[in-house]
Amino acid sequence: MTERRGEVFDLGYQRYQGPREGRMRARKALFINGIRTALGLGRGTSAKILPILLFVSVMIPALVAVLIASVADIGDNIIDHTDYYRFISVILVLFSAIIAPELLCSDRRESVINLYLVRPMTPTDYVVGRWAAFFTAILVLLLLGQMVLLIGLTLAADEPLDYIKDNWLDVPRFVLAGIVVGIFTTTLPLAVAAFTTRRAYAAAFVIGILLISGTVGSILSECKDDAKDVRVAEGCEPTTGKAGKWLMLLNIPEVSMHVNDMIFDVPDNERTNPLVTELPAATPVVWYLVLVIVPGFALWWQYRRLKV
Repeated sequence: MTERRGEVFDLGYQRYQGPREGRMRARKALFINGIRTALGLGRGTSAKILPILLFVSVMIPALVAVLIASVADIGDNIIDHTDYYRFISVILVLFSAIIAPELLCSDRRESVINLYLVRPMTPTDYVVGRWAAFFTAILVLLLLGQMVLLIGLTLAADEPLDYIKDNWLDVPRFVLAGIVVGIFTTTLPLAVAAFTTRRAYAAAFVIGILLISGTVGSILSECKDDAKDVRVAEGCEPTTGKAGKWLMLLNIPEVSMHVNDMIFDVPDNERTNPLVTELPAATPVVWYLVLVIVPGFALWWQYRRLKV
């Protein structure tokens, strides 16, 4: 019989003596990871295709406007800061509907969420971190396009300093409008993604909502006379009567654009939808808040219910 014996090895284990950053460190890590995920950084080439396409799509209107301004007089026939968000709003939401679910669906499908939602991180920390990461990525993209447009129009002006003096108020306006568009673009896709583990389902649902609501809203608020000049000059009488001015709010892709028009103080006849001027002044803002707060609350509530 061989005698059993044990051996003790000194592997040099030591207590961790470094800084303990706690909950805030976990929040930062989640935020940074969210931005990297949204931009496809640290992943394969296929993950970077959509972010690159989104970047190109958002930059093209600004670059085209700058190109036109460089060879022609600055006038109303080119894209300005007021129009920029209108041109990219639909593209932005469509791409966001595809990219945003990547931040939430994969974590739940692969059960990674259980690793996140341990102390000191809470479900609220997780939701806020993911939301803030995607919002930051979208906002930087929006403001980058506006800055390209601002620099281009300034350099194209005959007197750049005079152009800045006359248009400097556009800067705080497009920053505020960018925040408005960014919040809307971030909240809706993430709220939908919170209720499924399949990215394709979340993207299809958001895109479906946009297409259906946009079509329905446009049809129900359509003028009896399709001539645009009649609608602007003489007023629009919707085919649905007085209810048409309310039914046009069903057009979800235009919701943030109504607020954008108010921020830039766009004339009534040049609004995204002139019918909005026939509603009480606060209606577009209240409707925007409803479509942001309700999905945002649903997103938070869905994760508050998770048990680790």
